[in-house]
Amino acid sequence: MAALSNDPAGELEPEKTMEINCEGRRRVARLAKERGVERYILASSCSVYGFQEGVLDECSPTNPLTTYARANLMAEESLSLADEHFTPVVLRQATVYGLSPRMRFDLAINGMVLGFYKHGRIPIQRDGTQWRPFVHVRDTSRAFLMCMEAQEDRVSGQIFNVGSNEQNYQIMPLARLIAESIGVPFEYEWYGSADARSYRVSFDKIRRVLGFKPELTPREGAREVYTALREGVVKDDPRTITVAWYRHLLEMQRFLREVELEGRLL
Repeated sequence: MAALSNDPAGELEPEKTMEINCEGRRRVARLAKERGVERYILASSCSVYGFQEGVLDECSPTNPLTTYARANLMAEESLSLADEHFTPVVLRQATVYGLSPRMRFDLAINGMVLGFYKHGRIPIQRDGTQWRPFVHVRDTSRAFLMCMEAQEDRVSGQIFNVGSNEQNYQIMPLARLIAESIGVPFEYEWYGSADARSYRVSFDKIRRVLGFKPELTPREGAREVYTALREGVVKDDPRTITVAWYRHLLEMQRFLREVELEGRLL
Protein backbone atom coordinates (compact mmCIF):
# COMPACT_ATOMS: atom_id res chain seq x y z
CA MET A 1 0.00 0.00 0.00
CA ALA A 2 3.05 2.28 -0.02
CA ALA A 3 2.32 5.07 -2.48
CA LEU A 4 1.64 8.79 -2.76
CA SER A 5 -1.87 9.75 -1.72
CA ASN A 6 -4.15 11.65 -2.73
CA ASP A 7 -5.44 13.61 -5.77
CA PRO A 8 -3.95 17.02 -4.75
CA ALA A 9 -0.65 15.50 -3.62
CA GLY A 10 -0.39 13.60 -6.88
CA GLU A 11 -0.28 16.89 -8.80
CA LEU A 12 2.76 18.25 -6.92
CA GLU A 13 5.15 16.27 -9.11
CA PRO A 14 3.07 14.23 -11.57
CA GLU A 15 6.06 12.36 -13.00
CA LYS A 16 7.08 11.11 -9.56
CA THR A 17 3.47 10.17 -8.82
CA MET A 18 3.40 7.99 -11.94
CA GLU A 19 6.82 6.55 -11.15
CA ILE A 20 5.83 5.56 -7.61
CA ASN A 21 2.10 4.84 -7.82
CA CYS A 22 2.09 3.16 -11.22
CA GLU A 23 5.53 1.84 -12.18
CA GLY A 24 6.58 1.12 -8.60
CA ARG A 25 3.52 -0.95 -7.80
CA ARG A 26 3.59 -2.80 -11.13
CA ARG A 27 7.24 -3.62 -10.46
CA VAL A 28 6.39 -4.93 -6.99
CA ALA A 29 3.70 -7.16 -8.51
CA ARG A 30 6.12 -8.57 -11.10
CA LEU A 31 8.84 -9.20 -8.51
CA ALA A 32 6.33 -10.76 -6.13
CA LYS A 33 5.32 -13.25 -8.81
CA GLU A 34 8.95 -13.99 -9.72
CA ARG A 35 9.81 -14.67 -6.07
CA GLY A 36 6.92 -17.04 -5.51
CA VAL A 37 4.58 -14.77 -3.60
CA GLU A 38 1.11 -16.23 -4.00
CA ARG A 39 -1.12 -13.19 -3.60
CA TYR A 40 -0.87 -9.48 -4.42
CA ILE A 41 -3.58 -6.99 -3.39
CA LEU A 42 -3.45 -3.58 -5.04
CA ALA A 43 -4.92 -0.66 -3.11
CA SER A 44 -6.70 1.32 -5.82
CA SER A 45 -9.40 3.97 -5.60
CA CYS A 46 -12.92 4.72 -6.77
CA SER A 47 -11.44 7.99 -8.05
CA VAL A 48 -10.75 6.11 -11.30
CA TYR A 49 -14.45 6.73 -12.12
CA GLY A 50 -13.88 10.51 -12.18
CA PHE A 51 -17.10 12.22 -13.22
CA GLN A 52 -20.02 10.12 -14.42
CA GLU A 53 -23.78 9.91 -14.06
CA GLY A 54 -25.63 6.89 -12.74
CA VAL A 55 -24.38 4.14 -10.43
CA LEU A 56 -21.04 2.64 -11.44
CA ASP A 57 -19.85 -0.92 -10.96
CA GLU A 58 -16.56 -2.65 -11.71
CA CYS A 59 -17.53 -3.08 -15.38
CA SER A 60 -18.41 0.59 -15.91
CA PRO A 61 -16.14 2.79 -18.03
CA THR A 62 -13.44 4.61 -16.09
CA ASN A 63 -12.76 8.34 -16.35
CA PRO A 64 -9.67 9.26 -14.30
CA LEU A 65 -9.35 13.05 -14.01
CA THR A 66 -6.14 13.36 -11.98
CA THR A 67 -2.60 11.99 -12.06
CA TYR A 68 -3.36 10.01 -8.90
CA ALA A 69 -6.42 8.39 -10.48
CA ARG A 70 -4.62 7.64 -13.75
CA ALA A 71 -1.72 6.05 -11.88
CA ASN A 72 -4.13 3.83 -9.96
CA LEU A 73 -5.88 2.73 -13.13
CA MET A 74 -2.61 1.94 -14.90
CA ALA A 75 -1.32 0.03 -11.86
CA GLU A 76 -4.42 -2.17 -12.11
CA GLU A 77 -2.87 -3.70 -15.22
CA SER A 78 -1.05 -5.97 -12.76
CA LEU A 79 -4.16 -8.16 -12.95
CA SER A 80 -2.79 -9.52 -16.23
CA LEU A 81 -0.17 -11.41 -14.19
CA ALA A 82 -2.85 -13.74 -12.78
CA ASP A 83 -2.26 -17.46 -13.26
CA GLU A 84 -2.64 -20.67 -11.27
CA HIS A 85 0.32 -19.71 -9.06
CA PHE A 86 -0.24 -15.96 -8.62
CA THR A 87 -3.42 -14.26 -7.38
CA PRO A 88 -3.57 -10.49 -7.96
CA VAL A 89 -6.62 -8.58 -6.69
CA VAL A 90 -7.59 -4.91 -7.07
CA LEU A 91 -9.55 -3.07 -4.37
CA ARG A 92 -11.04 0.23 -5.51
CA GLN A 93 -11.66 1.91 -2.18
CA ALA A 94 -14.29 4.52 -1.50
CA THR A 95 -13.19 7.74 0.23
CA VAL A 96 -11.86 6.63 3.61
CA TYR A 97 -12.70 8.20 6.97
CA GLY A 98 -12.07 7.52 10.66
CA LEU A 99 -9.17 7.37 13.10
CA SER A 100 -5.87 5.91 11.96
CA PRO A 101 -2.26 5.81 13.24
CA ARG A 102 -1.22 8.16 10.39
CA MET A 103 -4.19 10.49 10.87
CA ARG A 104 -5.57 12.17 7.74
CA PHE A 105 -7.55 15.41 7.85
CA ASP A 106 -7.44 15.88 4.08
CA LEU A 107 -10.26 13.34 3.67
CA ALA A 108 -13.81 14.68 3.39
CA ILE A 109 -15.44 13.48 6.61
CA ASN A 110 -12.34 13.87 8.78
CA GLY A 111 -11.76 17.36 7.36
CA MET A 112 -15.34 18.39 8.10
CA VAL A 113 -14.98 17.29 11.72
CA LEU A 114 -11.70 19.20 12.07
CA GLY A 115 -13.37 22.31 10.65
CA PHE A 116 -16.09 22.15 13.29
CA TYR A 117 -13.58 21.53 16.06
CA LYS A 118 -11.27 24.42 15.12
CA HIS A 119 -13.57 27.02 13.59
CA GLY A 120 -17.18 26.01 14.29
CA ARG A 121 -17.76 25.69 10.55
CA ILE A 122 -17.49 22.91 8.00
CA PRO A 123 -15.43 23.56 4.86
CA ILE A 124 -17.26 22.40 1.72
CA GLN A 125 -15.81 22.33 -1.77
CA ARG A 126 -18.18 23.96 -4.25
CA ASP A 127 -20.94 23.29 -4.94
CA GLY A 128 -21.88 20.47 -2.58
CA THR A 129 -23.92 18.47 -5.10
CA GLN A 130 -21.04 16.15 -6.04
CA TRP A 131 -21.41 12.48 -5.14
CA ARG A 132 -18.84 10.40 -3.26
CA PRO A 133 -18.83 6.90 -1.75
CA PHE A 134 -17.35 6.48 1.74
CA VAL A 135 -15.88 3.68 3.86
CA HIS A 136 -14.38 3.58 7.36
CA VAL A 137 -10.66 2.76 7.54
CA ARG A 138 -11.33 -0.27 9.74
CA ASP A 139 -13.87 -1.61 7.26
CA THR A 140 -11.58 -1.25 4.26
CA SER A 141 -8.85 -2.97 6.28
CA ARG A 142 -11.23 -5.89 6.77
CA ALA A 143 -11.74 -6.05 3.01
CA PHE A 144 -7.99 -6.54 2.53
CA LEU A 145 -7.97 -9.35 5.09
CA MET A 146 -10.94 -11.01 3.41
CA CYS A 147 -9.14 -10.93 0.06
CA MET A 148 -6.06 -12.46 1.66
CA GLU A 149 -8.08 -15.32 3.10
CA ALA A 150 -10.55 -15.95 0.25
CA GLN A 151 -10.24 -18.91 -2.10
CA GLU A 152 -8.11 -18.06 -5.12
CA ASP A 153 -10.82 -18.77 -7.66
CA ARG A 154 -13.10 -16.18 -6.03
CA VAL A 155 -10.67 -13.26 -6.17
CA SER A 156 -7.88 -13.94 -8.68
CA GLY A 157 -7.77 -11.29 -11.39
CA GLN A 158 -10.81 -9.54 -9.91
CA ILE A 159 -11.61 -5.90 -9.20
CA PHE A 160 -13.78 -5.06 -6.19
CA ASN A 161 -15.24 -1.70 -5.22
CA VAL A 162 -14.89 -1.40 -1.43
CA GLY A 163 -17.66 0.38 0.45
CA SER A 164 -21.44 0.14 0.70
CA ASN A 165 -24.35 1.37 -1.39
CA GLU A 166 -25.79 3.09 1.69
CA GLN A 167 -22.70 5.28 2.06
CA ASN A 168 -22.96 7.08 -1.29
CA TYR A 169 -23.53 10.73 -0.34
CA GLN A 170 -23.77 14.14 -1.89
CA ILE A 171 -21.38 16.40 -0.04
CA MET A 172 -23.85 19.00 1.26
CA PRO A 173 -26.29 16.49 2.81
CA LEU A 174 -23.28 14.65 4.22
CA ALA A 175 -22.06 17.85 5.87
CA ARG A 176 -25.46 18.29 7.55
CA LEU A 177 -25.27 14.69 8.76
CA ILE A 178 -21.81 15.27 10.26
CA ALA A 179 -23.02 18.37 12.13
CA GLU A 180 -25.97 16.44 13.53
CA SER A 181 -23.75 13.50 14.48
CA ILE A 182 -21.41 15.55 16.66
CA GLY A 183 -24.14 17.83 18.03
CA VAL A 184 -23.12 21.21 16.64
CA PRO A 185 -25.02 23.86 14.63
CA PHE A 186 -24.68 23.47 10.89
CA GLU A 187 -22.43 26.27 9.69
CA TYR A 188 -20.34 26.01 6.55
CA GLU A 189 -17.99 27.93 4.29
CA TRP A 190 -17.16 27.34 0.65
CA TYR A 191 -13.61 26.68 -0.46
CA GLY A 192 -11.85 26.06 -3.75
CA SER A 193 -13.21 25.88 -7.25
CA ALA A 194 -15.98 23.53 -8.38
CA ASP A 195 -15.11 19.88 -7.83
CA ALA A 196 -14.85 18.12 -11.20
CA ARG A 197 -15.19 14.69 -9.58
CA SER A 198 -18.58 13.14 -8.89
CA TYR A 199 -19.46 9.46 -8.86
CA ARG A 200 -21.87 7.04 -7.22
CA VAL A 201 -20.66 3.48 -6.92
CA SER A 202 -22.21 0.02 -6.61
CA PHE A 203 -20.71 -2.30 -4.01
CA ASP A 204 -22.91 -5.28 -4.83
CA LYS A 205 -20.04 -7.42 -6.13
CA ILE A 206 -17.88 -7.46 -3.00
CA ARG A 207 -20.94 -8.19 -0.87
CA ARG A 208 -22.09 -10.99 -3.17
CA VAL A 209 -18.68 -12.63 -3.68
CA LEU A 210 -17.02 -12.11 -0.30
CA GLY A 211 -19.93 -11.29 2.00
CA PHE A 212 -18.33 -7.93 2.80
CA LYS A 213 -20.54 -5.43 4.58
CA PRO A 214 -19.19 -2.33 6.36
CA GLU A 215 -19.81 -2.22 10.09
CA LEU A 216 -19.23 1.51 10.67
CA THR A 217 -21.04 4.60 9.37
CA PRO A 218 -20.12 8.26 8.81
CA ARG A 219 -22.04 9.14 11.98
CA GLU A 220 -19.84 6.84 14.06
CA GLY A 221 -16.68 7.88 12.26
CA ALA A 222 -17.39 11.58 12.80
CA ARG A 223 -18.07 11.03 16.50
CA GLU A 224 -14.85 9.08 17.06
CA VAL A 225 -12.74 11.72 15.30
CA TYR A 226 -14.44 14.59 17.15
CA THR A 227 -13.97 12.84 20.50
CA ALA A 228 -10.32 12.10 19.71
CA LEU A 229 -9.68 15.77 18.91
CA ARG A 230 -11.48 16.97 22.02
CA GLU A 231 -9.57 14.54 24.26
CA GLY A 232 -6.19 15.23 22.65
CA VAL A 233 -5.79 11.71 21.27
CA VAL A 234 -5.05 13.21 17.85
CA LYS A 235 -3.79 16.68 17.05
CA ASP A 236 -4.02 19.04 14.11
CA ASP A 237 -0.49 18.09 13.08
CA PRO A 238 0.92 19.44 9.76
CA ARG A 239 1.48 15.86 8.62
CA THR A 240 -2.27 15.20 8.61
CA ILE A 241 -2.76 17.30 5.44
CA THR A 242 -0.87 15.30 2.85
CA VAL A 243 -0.34 17.89 0.12
CA ALA A 244 0.71 20.59 2.62
CA TRP A 245 3.13 18.20 4.32
CA TYR A 246 4.67 17.11 1.03
CA ARG A 247 5.07 20.75 -0.02
CA HIS A 248 6.82 21.45 3.28
CA LEU A 249 9.18 18.49 2.80
CA LEU A 250 10.03 19.58 -0.75
CA GLU A 251 10.72 23.14 0.42
CA MET A 252 12.93 21.87 3.25
CA GLN A 253 14.79 19.64 0.81
CA ARG A 254 15.51 22.61 -1.46
CA PHE A 255 16.60 24.71 1.51
CA LEU A 256 18.95 22.01 2.81
CA ARG A 257 20.56 21.65 -0.60
CA GLU A 258 21.37 25.36 -0.52
CA VAL A 259 23.12 25.21 2.86
CA GLU A 260 24.79 21.80 2.68
CA LEU A 261 28.51 21.55 2.07
CA GLU A 262 29.63 18.18 0.72
CA GLY A 263 26.45 16.61 2.06
CA ARG A 264 26.87 18.01 5.59
CA LEU A 265 25.21 20.82 7.55
CA LEU A 266 27.99 21.14 10.14
